[in-house]
Amino acid sequence: MSAYCGKYHGARFAKWRAVLKIAPNEPSQLAINENANGLARYAIICQENGLVPIVEPEILVDGPHDISRCAHVTERVLAACYKALNDHHVLLEGSLLKPNMVTPGSDAPKVAPEVVAEYTVRALLRTVPAAVPAIVFLSGGQSEEEATLNLNAMNQLKGKKPWSLSFSFGRALQQSTLKTWAGKEENVEKARAAFLARCKANSEATLGAYKGDAAKGEGVSESLHVKDYKY
Repeated sequence: MSAYCGKYHGARFAKWRAVLKIAPNEPSQLAINENANGLARYAIICQENGLVPIVEPEILVDGPHDISRCAHVTERVLAACYKALNDHHVLLEGSLLKPNMVTPGSDAPKVAPEVVAEYTVRALLRTVPAAVPAIVFLSGGQSEEEATLNLNAMNQLKGKKPWSLSFSFGRALQQSTLKTWAGKEENVEKARAAFLARCKANSEATLGAYKGDAAKGEGVSESLHVKDYKY
């Protein structure tokens, strides 16, 4: 990997995604530790080559588990990640964390954004050092609006949050834009407007200032969950 890092001149950062899932006997501690060590090795190689590593330990949303189970697993995974990052002498101030939000499983009843915010921030406070400058969430199959509302609720939550809480959404930043565009030249301007609206909504959510005014766009409330999603 070191050879690849040195090859891409002009690059400023890199991202590595390591996936775990929740099941009655999963993830095992061995799987958690191996994923953490892999992410830590990647991170230190990035820094040795002048890149900022985005560390992405993703716990998939698939399953019937409740939010408490997701919180427990998230805390175990993040604790292992930061032990490994420390063991590999990664400079935390020069890294970003891209985690899942703490939510119920895809087959469990949903909870309010305020509940997601409480569980997610608590898990982060218990595991992520204050030296980490920012936490940029993945959307993990949530609808565009759901991901925005959950991020907004986190930034509205009172109490200590030593990192910037922001977004690094993929599907939850693209769905309404792609649906509006539909591959047609005549829809390009409408698609640009849809994308701008979604970007503005998420920018406001990073300040806890989103008012829900982007909730009516085409496709913004559709679930983006794909079971066993693969990149």
